[in-house]
Amino acid sequence: MSLFDWFADRRKGQFVGKVAQENEESDGLWVKCPECGQVVYRKDLIANANVCKNCGHHNRIYSEERIALIADQGSFQTIDQELSPTDPLGFKDRRTYADRLRESQANTGLKDGVVTGICTVEKIPMALAVMDFRFMGGSMGSVVGEKITRLIEQATSRSLPILIVCASGGARMQEGMLSLMQMAKISGALQRHREVGLLYMPLLTHPTTGGVTASFAMLGDLILAEPKALIGFAGRRVIEQTLREKLPENFQTAEYLQEHGFVDTIVPRTQLRKTLEKLLRLHGNEPKGATKK
Repeated sequence: MSLFDWFADRRKGQFVGKVAQENEESDGLWVKCPECGQVVYRKDLIANANVCKNCGHHNRIYSEERIALIADQGSFQTIDQELSPTDPLGFKDRRTYADRLRESQANTGLKDGVVTGICTVEKIPMALAVMDFRFMGGSMGSVVGEKITRLIEQATSRSLPILIVCASGGARMQEGMLSLMQMAKISGALQRHREVGLLYMPLLTHPTTGGVTASFAMLGDLILAEPKALIGFAGRRVIEQTLREKLPENFQTAEYLQEHGFVDTIVPRTQLRKTLEKLLRLHGNEPKGATKK
C-alpha cells in the first residue's frame, strides 16, 4: 500500500494500523489479524510485541511500546522533552496548523512527533530517537529536526552509538522550507558523528517515506527494517505516472529494498533487542563498567 493509498483509506474512516489501534482502545479480549484473519488473544498479541504468531504480521506500535521493547527497563532518560512546535507561517488549509498541533498533542500526550533520549540495551549505552506516527503522520517539522539533531550532537560528545526508529510521512508541509531544512541539519550532524568513528543505525518501520527517507533514514552505517515495511520517497502512483511503467507488486517494501541493496537487514520486532546487542558489541560498544579488551 502506498502512502497515497493510506491517506485515501484515512479519508474513508479506515486506519492502516487498525489492530494496533484496537489494542489500545478496545476492551475486547480478541483481535483479528488484518493479514491472515487469525483471531488471537489480545494479551498474547501484546506479549509478542504486537506481531501475529500465525503469519508474522507487524501491527503498528508507537513510541512508548518501542522504547519498552528496545531499552533496558527504567534506563531510558528523555532529553529536550519540553520542546514544542510553533506556527511560524500562520499556515491554514481546512484548519489552522495551530489547531492541528493542539489536537495531536491532546491525543498523544506528546509535544511533537519524536521522542529522544539516552538508554542502555543489555547495559550498553545508546542514544535513541523514536518517531511516532500518531503525531501528524510522524511528519518532520523544525522541532522534530531539532530534537534529533541535538540527540546526535549529544551522542557525538559522549561517544555513543545512535538508533533512530523511523516512522514518517515525510517533511511537514505546514512549516514549508523550515521543515525541509531539517534534512540538511540532521545529515550534517550525522556526518560529524561518523567522522569520529561512531555507529549510527536507522530502523525503518511502516511507513518511512518522503523527506525522512531522502535524508537520515538512508544514511546509516547499518540500515535495519521491519518486515514488509513501506519505504520510499514518492508514492507508487506518482512514480508509475512519471515513468509510464508498471512497478512490481512488492515495490517499496523492505524486502524489495534489501534485495536491491538499500536495506542491510530485515529484523523481526521480536528479535530486535538481541540483534541490537550483537551489532553494538560487534562495533566495539561494551556494557557500562566493562573493560574493553
